[in-house]
Amino acid sequence: MTTAGILALQGDFKKHASSLRRIDVASVEIREPGDLRGIDIIILPGGESTTMKKLMERFGLTAPLRSLIEEGMPVLGTCAGMIPLAREIECRDQPGLKTMDIRVRRNAYGPQIESFETDIQTTIADFPVVRGVFIRAPMATRIGRNVEVLAYHQGRPVIFREKNMLAMSFHPELTDDTRIHRYFLKMHA
Repeated sequence: MTTAGILALQGDFKKHASSLRRIDVASVEIREPGDLRGIDIIILPGGESTTMKKLMERFGLTAPLRSLIEEGMPVLGTCAGMIPLAREIECRDQPGLKTMDIRVRRNAYGPQIESFETDIQTTIADFPVVRGVFIRAPMATRIGRNVEVLAYHQGRPVIFREKNMLAMSFHPELTDDTRIHRYFLKMHA
């Protein structure tokens, strides 16, 4: 049985746990390096990316998480959770995992009051359309050549995959649709 580790320093980690329960996947909350033992996949939830990265550093999680990802453990980063994965962050020089070959711009879709939901066309055979919830969403402004773009919204890439890493600009866990979580689980199988 697959066990998901969900970074639980702040943000919407409980919503991811709820999505995983609906598809019978066990999850544990990750707050310190010892919590990483026994997990098979990692989820970096949305929230506030600067706070998330500072807390990852403070609690000694950055290096162990980076090692697990570089060793091939599947990781899902949603909304602000994709920011620590990015190799580059515009206008910021912050610690992070820096494992995915993308550059991101924080809050690129506007402030909280400009949040929106929309259908997104994907190239994923299991679900050609998915509902995206964009809340102060980041945007990828550069995509490395080994990064596959799986979906665009208004010409902007919003779902990306590179090796064992899956990232998106929106919150799939805020809908009742669990197909993205199921797709992510296949990366472990």
